[in-house]
Order: sequence, then structure tokens, then C-alpha cells
Amino acid sequence: MTPQALHFTGDPEADALLAEEPLALLIGFALDQQVPVQTAFSGPLKLRQRLGALDARAIAAMDPAALEAACREKPAVHRFPGTMAKRIQELCALVAAEYDGDAARVWAEARDGDDLEHRIRALPGFGDMKVIALGSVLAKRFDVAVARTLVPSYPTLGDVDSTEALEDYQAKKRAHKAELRARGASAPQWRSSSTR
Repeated sequence: MTPQALHFTGDPEADALLAEEPLALLIGFALDQQVPVQTAFSGPLKLRQRLGALDARAIAAMDPAALEAACREKPAVHRFPGTMAKRIQELCALVAAEYDGDAARVWAEARDGDDLEHRIRALPGFGDMKVIALGSVLAKRFDVAVARTLVPSYPTLGDVDSTEALEDYQAKKRAHKAELRARGASAPQWRSSSTR
């Protein structure tokens, strides 16, 4: 099952790209740090428009300064374009080397949930929160059976199936973080890495 769109940005073209292009989905998750979900997941479309295509081998082989310039071009792909250009290039290099340039192989060839978790965790910039968030998206939006063991009992981006659901998810996450701050807790239980 492949959805027609992942409703993470509010932009129909960006949302469709996330659903149809596995590398776009991985790049969106790589960018999902210290920016709103909408900003992170709009990044892959901006890159495709600026580079002409999202091709793991081509991006991995790019002059790093050229990729950074594409990330810096206004509107910037991320609030930290230089750092994220490097992360995107590292991600694409891994996909090119380990998966022959085919990002879908990260999950399509996983033997089980443990193998999938290992594969996701090996991606540059993918820690605990992104493992669970991407696993939930794969299980709930793409029906990837081996990803089901990564789905937690609390809401994640995998539950977002509309613009309204994204707004609801973000409101609940903000409320949860505020509650944690009020209690003096430091580690949020929400498993999406963006801050809003």
C-alpha cells in the first residue's frame, strides 16, 4: 500500500513527493530537527526543484559547497542549512553504498522489526525518536509489516492522515511538552524529533 500523500507539510506537491519517493521521505526525517514538521518535510521538494531530481548517487557525489548552496537558497531548506546539507549528503552516500541508491530497500528488504530498527538507526541523524517515528509511518501509512513492532502506544507522525490530524498531533505534542516542563521532566515521550 502506498498512500497518495503524507500530510506533513500542507503543500499538496510536497506531501505527494513524500509518499511517492522513498528518498524524499528519508530526507524529510533527516531534516526533522529543530524546525516545525512542515518545514522539515517541505525540504525534499525544495531540493528536487533546485537539483532537478532526488537521486542518492548524484547527491552523494555532489560538490558539498553546491549542495550547501542549494540548501541555503531562500527559502532555506532548514534553519541550519550547512549542517543539514552535510547530513543529507551522508544519508545519500549511505543509501548509494548500502542500498544501490534505492532508499525503499531500507525497509523493503528488512527481515524483521529488529533488522528494520538496525537499518534505520544506521542512517545519519536517526536516533531513538526517528526510529519510532519513521517505523510508525512505514507501518501505518505504507503497511510495512516488519515496522509494526516499532509502533508505540502514543501518537506519532504515523497517525497523521490529514492536515487536520497534523494540527491535532502538533497541538497534543506541544501540550505534552509543556506538561513535562511544568513537572521538571527533561526527556519528552513524544517520538518525533521536531520541536513544534
